Amino acid sequence: MPIALVDCNNFYVSCERVFNPKLEGKPVVVLSNNDGCAVARSNEVKALGVKVGEPWFKMAMLAKQHGIIALSSNYTLYGDMSARVMSILSEFSDLQEVYSIDECFLGLDGFAPEYLVEYGQKIRLAVRKQTGIPVCVGIADTKTLSKLANHCAKKSFAGSDGVCDFGLMSETQLSKLFGSIPVGEIWGVGQQIASKLAVMGIETVEDLRRADPEYIRQQFSVVVERTVKELNGIPCIEMDEAGTPRQQIMVSRSFGQPVSALEDLSESVAYFATTAAMKLRKDGSVTSSLCVFVRTNPFKKHDAQYHRSVIVPLSRPSADTAKIVGAALAGLKQVYKSGFRYKKSGVLLMGLQGKDTVQADLFDQPIDQAKSEARMKIMDQINQKMGKGAITIAATGVKQRWAMRRARKSPNYTSDWLELLEVD
Repeated sequence: MPIALVDCNNFYVSCERVFNPKLEGKPVVVLSNNDGCAVARSNEVKALGVKVGEPWFKMAMLAKQHGIIALSSNYTLYGDMSARVMSILSEFSDLQEVYSIDECFLGLDGFAPEYLVEYGQKIRLAVRKQTGIPVCVGIADTKTLSKLANHCAKKSFAGSDGVCDFGLMSETQLSKLFGSIPVGEIWGVGQQIASKLAVMGIETVEDLRRADPEYIRQQFSVVVERTVKELNGIPCIEMDEAGTPRQQIMVSRSFGQPVSALEDLSESVAYFATTAAMKLRKDGSVTSSLCVFVRTNPFKKHDAQYHRSVIVPLSRPSADTAKIVGAALAGLKQVYKSGFRYKKSGVLLMGLQGKDTVQADLFDQPIDQAKSEARMKIMDQINQKMGKGAITIAATGVKQRWAMRRARKSPNYTSDWLELLEVD
């Protein structure tokens, strides 16, 4: 079955450009939490040699010289735009696997091979027309190859115009193309594996494709062996239509400024627990325990250092925000120590399972459980309609002095009535 990998180009930057066309053609970076380092770059910035993860303060001279525009990350906007893109893509195939916020696999079983490129162009046109987001499409017989085909589509290799179909290439053409691509561009081959492969004389995609799978397994693992087979057109990674349920949910942020008071830490932990609970319900899951942690800034050598975490079990698996926040705050009281300047806190939900798999016990109160689920449903519906945080637990606070710095954040154009784009 042919598989298409649809990937949004420079997704965070593209989202910003949709609502601010003046950014088109200009060097743009999107910064991480607290405006720390680059997490997304426009092609113009990539051409200047800026790498992902490069601190913003190190780019100061380069930014001034080339007019680089820096924006704070706006994950609410990016998440909403992603949902719109994925909804459009779902219309092009009955088999869709959303792989990340900006890419997904589409199964193309039953489609005539000679029309797949044309179909890929239709996908690109539909997404661009309805959302303004540019995408590229890679088509091949395995997921690993489709990821590689998408890479070629973005680089305009083999004359591709945003769509690359390996199925249209001869063995000679593929061999020549793969011989020009570094092995590190393969999905799942990280820097460490690529370095070890280079020592073995395997430096390109073609080198790895021609390697003995059994030998590769002995040197690495079954995962890399599967990669070799996938490069040879043997499917080893199945399409996952429903997606694999998460085993854990982590919500954590560094603070915009250090905090010392228990009140400020409590607000941050309550906020993170609220966000984690919302994600939990979206997955249709419940949690049986959670971990709360706090830490100071390890880079501030002159400050006293402290880092501690605690696991808090729930009496019964739940997705109720109030119960999860209550447990998180109880855990915070166990780990908090005065006299320290805290830089980060977080909540990790563990022991996740489907809400329908929870076994009832003697002390269960069906009425209370039904009320809890009804409350959470109403809460989620209001927040979905009116914007995140429209209704929340009071413990999350109002001033939120700990909140991360986002001095360059764009408005939430698509999810907040008060920030809708205005047209003169």
